[in-house]
Amino acid sequence: MPTYAYACKDCDHAFDIVQSFSDSSLTECPECKGTLRKKFNSVGVVFKGSGFYRTDSRDAKGSTVSAAPAAPAAPAASATPTPAAAAAS
Repeated sequence: MPTYAYACKDCDHAFDIVQSFSDSSLTECPECKGTLRKKFNSVGVVFKGSGFYRTDSRDAKGSTVSAAPAAPAAPAASATPTPAAAAAS
């Protein structure tokens, strides 16, 4: 559950509270019964991996990101017949 920061408009009392997303915002200061306002902070989101930078979508000539290595080839099929195939011939 997220933590929300509130501050009173009347007495400047500030506090944090853990609330569910579905809970309604607080409106009354617990100290002076004044009007509360919700304080907003920057969001701490970090995008990791490829595809999040402007240079990731450019062609290889203009990009500083190296291309991903090719996947290894699948092993060749064995020339040795299976027992079922040998019995059929």
